Amino acid sequence: MFAAFTELLEHKDFAQITVGEIIDRADVGRATFYAHFETKEFLLKELCRELFCHIFDFQQTPPARHQHIFDCTPTGCVFQHLFAHLQKNDNGVLRLLSGQNNELFLGYFKTGLRTLVMGQLPRFAARKDPKLPEDFWVDHITATFIATLRWWVENGMEQSPETITEYFCLSV
Repeated sequence: MFAAFTELLEHKDFAQITVGEIIDRADVGRATFYAHFETKEFLLKELCRELFCHIFDFQQTPPARHQHIFDCTPTGCVFQHLFAHLQKNDNGVLRLLSGQNNELFLGYFKTGLRTLVMGQLPRFAARKDPKLPEDFWVDHITATFIATLRWWVENGMEQSPETITEYFCLSV
């Protein structure tokens, strides 16, 4: 159902998509849909969890090789790992983050990214002014990552994940 749903999201606003369209495109019955998802909002949440959990779960237990719907051998810091997946555009994630429904996906993405940033605060400790509240600092780093990602995509992703990670880390 994820593939069918993603295809619909490429062409229509989320609010305009019906469960009927999703099940028609996925060629499944209504009962099958509702056995897995209460609503299309639950389908969206699960799609985002599948897309982003690989990246955000990596921080919890970084194995030598891991796989969800992605398959990779992680290298570099967790932010470089994230940029590398975005560069590969695994499962059309960039289309979803930059398309007409991007605010929906960015909301889920930001939630996971914020948690990721909280786990990486020691990496940025030397740059934090002691006057800044921690939640402000976390939001700042998260927003900087999103701004870096947008700039990178808008400029054709010409820089390597290593270089864009360096830009991000220098700008925090």
